[in-house]
Amino acid sequence: MSKRTRRSYTPEEKVAILRLHLLEKKAVSDICEEHRINPNLFYRWQKEFFENGAAAFTVDRESKRDKRDRRIAELERKVVYRDECVAELMMEHVKLKKKLGLS
Repeated sequence: MSKRTRRSYTPEEKVAILRLHLLEKKAVSDICEEHRINPNLFYRWQKEFFENGAAAFTVDRESKRDKRDRRIAELERKVVYRDECVAELMMEHVKLKKKLGLS
């Protein structure tokens, strides 16, 4: 009895396989035989493709906005940290000047 390993396909490979049927009008049975996949798997991929197809046409504004907002918050934290460091260094500088009698 031979042990079969499960193959996994990348999203790009899945789309390429679906494309053979949808655009090149190849028969599902031929495609499945050629790529050694079960027709049920092919139809599941096709169903997922059509259910999620609208995502290809939507502008991903929210994730871009989220990334931009996170970047702004990160930069603001850095500015606050640097301001605190500068203030602390200035206080130390003034203390040293007073201690040495330079001011």
